[in-house]
Amino acid sequence: MGKEQLHVLSALDGAKTQWYHFTAIIIAGMGFFTDAYDLFCISLVTKLLGRIYYHVDGSPSPGTLPPNISAAVNGVAFCGTISGQLFFGWLGDKLGRKKVYGITLLLMVICSIGSGLSFGHTAKGVMATLCFFRFWLGFGIGGDYPLSATIMSEYANKKTRGGFIAAVFAMQGFGILAGGTIAIIVSTLFKAWFDAPPYNVDPLGSTVPEADYVWRIILLVGALPAALTYYWRMKMPETARYTALVAKNAKQAATDMSKVLQVEIQEDQSKVEEITNAQRHNFGLFSREFLRRHGSHLLGTMICWFLLDIAFYSQNLFQKDIFSSINWIPKANTMNAIEEVYKIARAQTLIALCGTVPGYWFTVFLIDKIGRFWIQLLGFFMMTVFMLGLAIPYHHWKTPGNHIGFIVLYAFTFFFANFGPNSTTFIVPAEIFPARLRSTCHGISAAAGKAGAIIGSFGFLYAAQSQDKAKVDHGYSPGIGVRNSLFVLAGCNFLGFLCTLLVPESKGKSLEEISGENTGDSETNNSATHNGTLPPV
Repeated sequence: MGKEQLHVLSALDGAKTQWYHFTAIIIAGMGFFTDAYDLFCISLVTKLLGRIYYHVDGSPSPGTLPPNISAAVNGVAFCGTISGQLFFGWLGDKLGRKKVYGITLLLMVICSIGSGLSFGHTAKGVMATLCFFRFWLGFGIGGDYPLSATIMSEYANKKTRGGFIAAVFAMQGFGILAGGTIAIIVSTLFKAWFDAPPYNVDPLGSTVPEADYVWRIILLVGALPAALTYYWRMKMPETARYTALVAKNAKQAATDMSKVLQVEIQEDQSKVEEITNAQRHNFGLFSREFLRRHGSHLLGTMICWFLLDIAFYSQNLFQKDIFSSINWIPKANTMNAIEEVYKIARAQTLIALCGTVPGYWFTVFLIDKIGRFWIQLLGFFMMTVFMLGLAIPYHHWKTPGNHIGFIVLYAFTFFFANFGPNSTTFIVPAEIFPARLRSTCHGISAAAGKAGAIIGSFGFLYAAQSQDKAKVDHGYSPGIGVRNSLFVLAGCNFLGFLCTLLVPESKGKSLEEISGENTGDSETNNSATHNGTLPPV
């Protein structure tokens, strides 16, 4: 195997951690910071949109988005994300990572601005415009998943590769935190400038006209980090693995990486041609050879990501409803519109600070020591345990004085999602597939995840509704309730635990060794297939 490894790839695999690694993490990571901000900030303002555009005169409770509008506003970005993951994942393997990378960022900037400026004379017009821009925003965000993961895995050395890809993904945590923080700042300022009585005192007066600026500002801010990163993203060279193994240009790969690593790297054009022209390396995505070598891996990465996102996104998008049900956020009619945004943002920010962000960074520091397989297995197991811990004594958590215990368990669930499958499902598909199919396979795995997110977010709009007709939100039918919803999520996590057995361990190996790209031995591929069920070698 060793004699076939290209000199430029050996240099990358053995490179010491240096400045270019950190710049790559920041450049790729700011895309993810923006992704998370844009995806999750909508949950902070959906209640406000309901109050502004769907007020009902004489109603004892504030206006809420009708179920179909709420499902569209919350879910349309995910539909765009799935399309973007599949399209840009495929394009990243066809045209190169770098060429496609800037397009996704520009799309995110334009559509963040469009979302905030959503125009229209009627509620329907504003919601339609918002949904249009959020679909294309999601399309850009979708492209960022396979491209960022692939670029970082192809830039990194094999010793710390997992930590570097995890660090890119960990920027999501800061994005969620930033969304909550911006919402707190904006709502605090507007609350001070435009004070209003609670809804139960003055239904019309509780939503001041200026409240319309609050949600728009929160959405507009999402354009800033993406815009600031665009120049640096365009300056990054194409990855050597794409240039050498897919574009078959050894000279360019050696030139690019000589500048990045600041060492002299010789070109291996004859070796490049020998490896890329070998019959065993030319199988396509829909070939029998791909199915034999990587079929179970792709199935494993898809199912695990799908199951994880059902649980992860249903919680993130609807945690405001869970907080309300345990009385941590006051009843809507006891607050004015801007105060409600503040309370929801404060709750989301606290969860991000205590559970989400630390979980990501535990993964960054430990993934190359413990391995991907064990972290994912532990994460799914602990998420199952904590979900059951929330669900079984659910009525106990609802009684006054016990809600802090609920918040603690809820934060631990988030911690083990992020120190677990939420990170590893992103990392592994960027490592285990051949270079010419890597971005495509990551895009397919990520799209399966977002399909789970759609089920989680759309389904739990309805499922988490109370079984008691009198307690159901306006416009909804009775559901299975929060408690039973938590049982369903626990079941998804346990299935994810079992499906992790399909995914191989990639710790400490070169990308070519994992995918079998520089060897024809079936031995490498077989050992990779079974590594998932055994301790990493």
